[in-house]
Amino acid sequence: MKKTSTRLADGRELIYYDSRDDAVRDAVDRRPLDPISTTSEIRRDPLLGDAVAIASHRQGRTYHPPADECPLCPSQDDRLSEVPDSSYDVVVFENRFPSLAGDAGRCEVVCFTSDHDSSFADLTEEQAGLVLDAWTDRTAELSHLPSVQQVFCFENRGAEIGVTLGHPHGQIYAYPFVTPRTSLMLGSLAAHKESTGRNLFDDVVAEESAGERVVLETEHWVAFVPHAAHWPYEVHLYPKRRVADLLGLDEAARTEFPKVYLELLRRFDRIFGEEGQLTPYIAAWHQAPFGALDEHEGVNRDDFALHLELFTIRRTSGKLKFLAGSESGMSVFINDVPPEAAAQRLREVASS
Repeated sequence: MKKTSTRLADGRELIYYDSRDDAVRDAVDRRPLDPISTTSEIRRDPLLGDAVAIASHRQGRTYHPPADECPLCPSQDDRLSEVPDSSYDVVVFENRFPSLAGDAGRCEVVCFTSDHDSSFADLTEEQAGLVLDAWTDRTAELSHLPSVQQVFCFENRGAEIGVTLGHPHGQIYAYPFVTPRTSLMLGSLAAHKESTGRNLFDDVVAEESAGERVVLETEHWVAFVPHAAHWPYEVHLYPKRRVADLLGLDEAARTEFPKVYLELLRRFDRIFGEEGQLTPYIAAWHQAPFGALDEHEGVNRDDFALHLELFTIRRTSGKLKFLAGSESGMSVFINDVPPEAAAQRLREVASS
């Protein structure tokens, strides 16, 4: 992998990740952009104890542009985009409309391919491996920023999810705090360790690996629908050797990941049997925080288990799972699809 860092016209960082070591990336951003200005602010909810990012500048972000005006495609002649070069393998840049910025963290965009009409599932194993390299490199770099305590790599796909740009891409959020969801995991991890002396993640993976909800298993990875899945179709993907973050993956797991992950994504697109209809999903990497874990006594970073959670809000063909009163008002999910049935369906649509 070759990494080339440059700056856009408004000062934001852009990084090319190339599979070829001889790739030259010297294109200049020719757009007349003003220096980036954001109003990102973190506010604490005194009742729930969580954080809310207030980012009013995002109201003006690009919204469903036509394909020939896509800001994530490579620049061509007089059609200038966020990517100055006329082609790329994988590119990462600071979001022009970030939810988090400055002392309040950082947001980046990850473009998986220059092909506007494809998706992650269409990538080759080599391309998917390069995306994994980019995620890993950005996790390492962002973890060194003074304000950052947690790095979150994720992909939203589909208009149903709320995606406003159709080009295949994901994002990375570098939070200045430990997120509420991770705090809940750490609390459960600490309680389990105190009561049993064992690691909760290890016990969960061992139990699921021996059960009926396994979707896919290889030498270094296992994917299953969890016992208490929140979403209609939800898969958790774990490396069999517990590591705290993407940096901890060994070469064998890294080499095997693209094949495993691409197979899962392709199965998601076959769940509902709709030819040419892509299943909307969220793919979320959970990594150990880089900040202090003082409030969770007895737990350290090495106790956390890196894993990816992949889920769709579609519950059946043409019907979505909405977060209504119970989910939005009380954070109590109601799942219409039994996890065992979801796992069975995801096994049925395996590649031949």
